[in-house]
Amino acid sequence: MGDPINLISRWFNDLLLGWGVAENLVKVISLAIGATIVATLSLATVIALIWVERKIAGRLQDRPGPNRAGPYGLFQPFADIIKIFTKEITIPDGADHVAFNIAPVLALGSVLLIWAVIPFAATVVGANINVGVLYIVAVGSFGVVAVLMAGWSSNNKFALLGSFRAVAQMVSYEVPMVIALLTPVLLARSMGLNDIVAAQTPWFIIVAPLAALIFLITSMAEVGRAPFDLLEAESEIVAGFHTEYSGMGFGAFYVSEFLHVWTIGALIATFFLGGWSGPGVETLPVLGILYFYLKTFIGYFVVTWIRLSLPRVRIDQLLAFNWKFLTPLSLAVLIVTAILDKALELAAVERWAYALMMLAANLIIGWATVLILKAIEPKRKRQRVEFTPRPIAVAPKSVDNVSSR
Repeated sequence: MGDPINLISRWFNDLLLGWGVAENLVKVISLAIGATIVATLSLATVIALIWVERKIAGRLQDRPGPNRAGPYGLFQPFADIIKIFTKEITIPDGADHVAFNIAPVLALGSVLLIWAVIPFAATVVGANINVGVLYIVAVGSFGVVAVLMAGWSSNNKFALLGSFRAVAQMVSYEVPMVIALLTPVLLARSMGLNDIVAAQTPWFIIVAPLAALIFLITSMAEVGRAPFDLLEAESEIVAGFHTEYSGMGFGAFYVSEFLHVWTIGALIATFFLGGWSGPGVETLPVLGILYFYLKTFIGYFVVTWIRLSLPRVRIDQLLAFNWKFLTPLSLAVLIVTAILDKALELAAVERWAYALMMLAANLIIGWATVLILKAIEPKRKRQRVEFTPRPIAVAPKSVDNVSSR
């Protein structure tokens, strides 16, 4: 009973083969059932996350959170689901109906597709492909298309403005995110997620903490969580790209955001926290699922904590932070990691000595970055003082001058 999931899968396949079902059809049926289970578990997790996040928000903001619908407010997510299901779906005049209806489905599908390659355990993974990282980057970009479709098809200037800002933000932050993802790929010598997990002795968050931090920040910006929630800045552009959506259309965007945050936790766990690896996994593989979910929740909690603690930044600050800071930093981290990794490999350094040297290199890069920022900050302050426009005092017109004219 070390691996009950694959044991059940083999039993089911043998049962279908015994009934005379063709082998190719059995494989298709098994894949369809597996995809349905993964998608259902992911969507069911969102129901729990809605309650968890609102409770965390309540505790951090010194209030109770949901506490009316059911014990401890546990039924509040179900009340929200019923409300969304019963709301009328409205489509504005002049909207492109096809693109308007496809956009929320595409947004939710782009997140669900990522879970097809995430390994829950050593032997529990939807598709163990050797280009898993490239696949994640590719399907994640579907969300950008969904946001642009939603804003453009709504026939609303606020939604269109929100979608343009969202695309600018999401596409920009994908650059340092992809560069940060190259670090675990480089360290593991593979783009397969199971290979990356197996190579983490020790975890890559120790070997490459700056890459992990960059990936966390850029992932938050891509999903549009505070302080990067300019995708739906209510005080500026009503509700952003989904201003005109109601009912299940809005619900699909709402669910995709919560699921995306949980997916960020899963990716952080996979790339930097060892994924399913942990004590006892060799003898009891199903234990890896528990380790994976615990690490995923840690990443999810950190993202939620940051969201509930920091205020929103301006769009110019957001883009400047990406292009002037994160992108150069991610390139520097990748170059130093590649050079040092090859040098230590040629020197045949022990694994833990290798990890400590890589950690020291990351600390030096971080220290140098702080020194550079301290050096340029006085210059930036002087520029702000020099170029700050001053109000021009205008003398009031006298009554006599006005009357004479």
